[in-house]
Amino acid sequence: LISLFVCPQNKGHLVIIGGGDKPSYIMQKIVDFAGGLNSKIIVIPNASSDPKESAKYNVEEFKNLGCTNVDYIMFSRAEADKDSLVEKLDGATGIFFSGGDQAFLTRDMLGTKLLKKVYEIYNNSGVISGTSAGAAVMSKLMITGNELINKDSSDIFISIQKNNVEVKEGFGFIKTAFIDQHFIKRKRLNRSISIVLENPELLGIGIDEATSIIVNPDESFEVLGENQVIVFDASGCSEIKLDKNGNLGAENLRMHILLSGDKFDINNKEVIE
Repeated sequence: LISLFVCPQNKGHLVIIGGGDKPSYIMQKIVDFAGGLNSKIIVIPNASSDPKESAKYNVEEFKNLGCTNVDYIMFSRAEADKDSLVEKLDGATGIFFSGGDQAFLTRDMLGTKLLKKVYEIYNNSGVISGTSAGAAVMSKLMITGNELINKDSSDIFISIQKNNVEVKEGFGFIKTAFIDQHFIKRKRLNRSISIVLENPELLGIGIDEATSIIVNPDESFEVLGENQVIVFDASGCSEIKLDKNGNLGAENLRMHILLSGDKFDINNKEVIE
């Protein structure tokens, strides 16, 4: 997908929501970046276990804001390479990925003409947005939500352990960080700390519910929402080590707890004052 990128000054915005309630002022940001109430916005609900119901709900949210040109598409992986489907995105300046299981999105879209079209929208100043699964899929390194060592589904992510948290390839709109969601509400610190210690070159960005990051073309972002965003940075760790049980240890792991209105530079790994 690297070849799909064009000059950064043409890139649009990402509105990445951590799941849960979606405050109207966050949804309004998507509409604004898309170009206003008459802009064409397409909802992609494939992550949902009930995609049609999810699509209708999300479309209604946009219509309640006054949007006049919002619709949804549902498709199989085979259909994602058909020109007739891709053409439904012609003229769209906004894409919204609904919640559910992010693996369904990558299953249906990775490597397809449809995803290439979404990239084209982004690279021509469009806005790409999503919530929950639609947030997790935004990064190149994608958390699936599965564990590989701990098989106790009733007591999940109880360790900070090497090779436990399953990750796969996401859509890659963000390449130098990974996204986690429902972050504080569902106590997901252990899994993100595990991943960032295994991939210290990447930032970990945990977005809580009813909260978003607005990612600018220069890869700085602003927090907008009701709760916090936590950023983990292991790039300065003086030592990352393992014990005999595969438990991870580290010295000088950095953590930033950001509130609505706070700004952060992903490339320089620092809070913007």
